Amino acid sequence: MTEQELINFFKHSDLFDYMVTRPLDHILPNWELMWDDDTNRFIPEEDSFAQKVNEMLDELIAIPIPDKNHDNEDILAEHVKQHLNWNIAKIHGRWISCDYQEIINQGSFGDEEQKNLLAAAKGRISAAIQHGQTKFDGMEYGHQRILAMVLASILYQRSYNIY
Repeated sequence: MTEQELINFFKHSDLFDYMVTRPLDHILPNWELMWDDDTNRFIPEEDSFAQKVNEMLDELIAIPIPDKNHDNEDILAEHVKQHLNWNIAKIHGRWISCDYQEIINQGSFGDEEQKNLLAAAKGRISAAIQHGQTKFDGMEYGHQRILAMVLASILYQRSYNIY
């Protein structure tokens, strides 16, 4: 995946801010993001996540695509299982006994510098593009929801300097 493919994945998305920044409007009320075609980034505005999203995009560009897409999510799930004592198990490649999004979200609080969250996001974006889903808005809905939650978790933790 090239830098331009990653940028194009988010460029002019109708659903990104609805699914990623709107759930965080209790932190910053200006959740609707505007894209700048000249800079290929979101336009920073007062009380907006645009600058944090731009920083996150720069990090996603810089990190390598993980070898196995779900390994980083599995690390987060293992953290939940071991440190939060959740009764979850991975059976036939799927984590059961709890909502998967909740597992990843809670596991992310033990993720040093959000390295597993960022790698999980990069892996999901790469997989989507490889499967012809070249825009966030065009992703398969289940995967889109998980990616949106991963990105929102990153922004949430950064807003409170939790990571």
